[in-house]
Amino acid sequence: MAQLTRRAAALNKSLPAAILAARGLATASTSPITVETSLPFTAHKIDPPSRSVETSSQELLTFFRDMALMRRMEIAADSLYKAKLIRGFCHLYDGQEAVCVGMEAAINRKDCIITAYRDHCIFLGRGGTLLEAFAELMGRKDGCSKGKGGSMHFYKKEGGFYGGHGIVGAQVPLGCGLAFAQKYSKDESVTFAMYGDGAANQGQLFEALNMAALWDLPAILVCENNHYGMGTAEWRAAKSPAYYKRGDYVPGLKVDGMDALAVKQACKFAKEHALKNGPIILEMDTYRYHGHSMSDPGSTYRTRDEISGVRQERDPIERIRKLVLAHDIATEKELKDTEKEVRKEVDEAIAQAKESPMPDPSELFTNVYVKGLGTESFGADRKEVRTVLP
Repeated sequence: MAQLTRRAAALNKSLPAAILAARGLATASTSPITVETSLPFTAHKIDPPSRSVETSSQELLTFFRDMALMRRMEIAADSLYKAKLIRGFCHLYDGQEAVCVGMEAAINRKDCIITAYRDHCIFLGRGGTLLEAFAELMGRKDGCSKGKGGSMHFYKKEGGFYGGHGIVGAQVPLGCGLAFAQKYSKDESVTFAMYGDGAANQGQLFEALNMAALWDLPAILVCENNHYGMGTAEWRAAKSPAYYKRGDYVPGLKVDGMDALAVKQACKFAKEHALKNGPIILEMDTYRYHGHSMSDPGSTYRTRDEISGVRQERDPIERIRKLVLAHDIATEKELKDTEKEVRKEVDEAIAQAKESPMPDPSELFTNVYVKGLGTESFGADRKEVRTVLP
């Protein structure tokens, strides 16, 4: 099973190179292409980066494929939830893929990412596999958190991904703690602590930012502003919805979060700043197509026309598709073939995840208590643990 997954991943990861080779562009695949961002950056207490972003044929095709894969994964998760193969809470990321993909293009795996519960695509961007993702969603043993975390608690420490977190805003102080460790070890890396516009009003965010600024920590606070905290529009919950200015004494940057290249430019800029000067806030102006969670139809507090309008005018995948076609990097058919391959890969991963066994019941008692505490009530022996549980 694992070999099949690796072969499928290797095959599909080579698709951009295969397209370039077929079109006689293999030697030019990494040649620079300069593209201007769709919108200018808006800055607070700092000069904004240039709107001219350097990319390549290879990168644009990889962006397209990765976002198409993420989109398909989330659509499939929707179906699995409705089929009751995914239980509990489930928050989907479709529409916001440019934030994840653009960020990864600007950083490396020594840099850390920590986020809230809308975490599936960020896990994939950090090197996680589809099998690990779907198995975790379905509570299976082969999941990234051994089936015990579910949708909200993906994790991949070796990929620099410190999890999805269920308590609103609580991941930001943890992210600043990661940044403290990075500064202490002098490893020239940064932490991206991600949160939504709803969490932007949480007190612990400001407390953590204060300490990060006092100690000049390499912390980048990323507000993924999809404009609705659960079902509440930003203007109804925030007196000042200019989240990039919220740090006051900390510089900030507002970014078109539906433009993967703008996100890449902003994250590269933010990393350079944070390593030299300490924290910075990035506000990603983005949008989610699904509701807040699977229990939310997403259409009671916003109109269907609003959703379809964003899809038509700002969709991150369609923007990259237009760039690829405009620069004659691939044909429409080749891009559709990529989407077919992505669909096949997702279907294969789901089939494998369904075969994965459920965790053993004994797993309920692992990763709960530290071994060797030496007390009668909380000993390492599982029989002792059972005696103190109802």
